[in-house]
Amino acid sequence: MAKWAKFPHQGEFHYTTASLKKNWARLHAGDCEPLPKTTEALTAWTLFHNGEFRAAVDVGLKAGPSGINAANKASCIHATYLEPKEQARLDIFMEVAARAQQLQHETPDNTNAWYWQAYALGRYSQGISVAKALAEGLGTRVRKALDNTLRLAPQHADAHIALAAFHAEVIDKVGALIGGLTYGAKKETGLKHYQTALTMNPHSAIAMIEYANGLVMLEGERRMKEATVLYQKAATLTPADAMERLDIEMAKAELQD
Repeated sequence: MAKWAKFPHQGEFHYTTASLKKNWARLHAGDCEPLPKTTEALTAWTLFHNGEFRAAVDVGLKAGPSGINAANKASCIHATYLEPKEQARLDIFMEVAARAQQLQHETPDNTNAWYWQAYALGRYSQGISVAKALAEGLGTRVRKALDNTLRLAPQHADAHIALAAFHAEVIDKVGALIGGLTYGAKKETGLKHYQTALTMNPHSAIAMIEYANGLVMLEGERRMKEATVLYQKAATLTPADAMERLDIEMAKAELQD
């Protein structure tokens, strides 16, 4: 594994395995990840929440199936926010997708085995262009993985965000008619999923950011003022862990553009 960029706010978060257990429900309100039963997996998650993403991957992979979701989430957040090289970013997403698919075979009722596959393939699709990804059939794989995520965990707020983004990006790239007929993408459904995610996880900066993006993709400049308000709200939130810090910093950066 190549050298990874460090979390730029080192030392801001100091979770221990004990304090992580106490804060688990708050930290995992978005992804519905169950509290790990093994010490190794819990350690991987502790590293993740403190921003030690590379270490979280190493420990998570060594923990076996119980630690794969921690390793996959750490990989995805690093690739999304901190990896400067495009090819390295794409490679990480495909590694995650492969690990998640293997985990699905081993534990088919593991909700986040499906979710992290969808997330990784979705980010990969954005990297190579959504239009190209749709032509290669990745859109169908993302949709299937998200449908399975929500079948297993209807309260999975992050999956609602991702499914909303699927509808928005498909319509944005191929239009409402083709998007609806070919991929089942609908504006009203996408907007509903965004709203559902925010209702389920109202302190989620990434839900606000993605909803803002979706409003503009689906309804254009006339929703820009509402989108800006969502960015502003996201930028004022107090992060509970390293991932949320990166989400909030992204909202601040968007407001400066």
